[in-house]
Amino acid sequence: MNDLKKKKIYLAGHTGMVGSAILRKLNSEVFENVIVKDFPGVDLRKQAEVENLFATEKPEIVIIAAAKVGGILANNIYRAEFLYDNLMIEANLINSAFQTGVEKLIFLGSSCIYPKLAPQPLKEEYLLTGSLEFTNEPYAVAKIAGIKLCENYFRQYGCNFLSVMPTNLYGINDNFDLQTSHVLPALLRKFHEAKERNNEKVILWGTGKPLREFLYVDDLAEAIIFLIKKINAQNLYSDGITHLNIGTGKDISINDLAKIISDIVGFEGKIEYDSTKPDGTPRKLLDVSRINKLGWKYQTELEDGIKKTYQWYLSKPEAMI
Repeated sequence: MNDLKKKKIYLAGHTGMVGSAILRKLNSEVFENVIVKDFPGVDLRKQAEVENLFATEKPEIVIIAAAKVGGILANNIYRAEFLYDNLMIEANLINSAFQTGVEKLIFLGSSCIYPKLAPQPLKEEYLLTGSLEFTNEPYAVAKIAGIKLCENYFRQYGCNFLSVMPTNLYGINDNFDLQTSHVLPALLRKFHEAKERNNEKVILWGTGKPLREFLYVDDLAEAIIFLIKKINAQNLYSDGITHLNIGTGKDISINDLAKIISDIVGFEGKIEYDSTKPDGTPRKLLDVSRINKLGWKYQTELEDGIKKTYQWYLSKPEAMI
């Protein structure tokens, strides 16, 4: 273990919600040699810049948390950018890791890779068995390409590259911009602002019926460290799968989530829905039996995680802009 903590680890995407949680965890466990690079100092979309980074720093372990991300609205508006940027980021990082002999790479995807109408809960083997949800199809296609890159660098060259598919994430350093955020932070902000303005009601998109699973981001960070310590690509591919689901194995309706958030925030008005707006995928619940059997399970219950996130939000005025 002491040798592992001396390894040179490059964390791509350290300023985002996911990357910052992983960085906190790496630091708390006293990993001694963590490399981070800020954008635009290194533009991960540019092949030459990424190749120069790897040639200069020579990382031994790589964690890819860098991505262009957003909610339904952002995914549907910026379709070309969500596809191009994510393809370039992952391809440059994974290929540079291969070229420089990186010992281990972990690529983070998203549960939107699964078909819109796949059976629930979503097993890893359901990948590429049906059509994707249209609103986030470009992002999903890019993430599927990343999974297949890792898989085939393993199959062709034996690279220890593995992919993980987290469920919907939330927590400290989340994005609360109503134009680009995911559903949970968007709801937190909407109910907070409605409370501050003494609004009588909050109108939410869709019907409130879709079911979603949520994982506190610090729990994901724990899972990534667990995988660095315990699991290699051979463990996954020999089991016939190309990636590993990470989640809680429990879901909740958007309506029930909204009620929990309104209670935590202290909003006492009504909740109404605009059914002319899209719901997105009807349900997304991951089957997490494989990672549970390997020895990892989530720790933070949804209400506790939302309370922690809201307290952080209140302490950061810049998050409310």
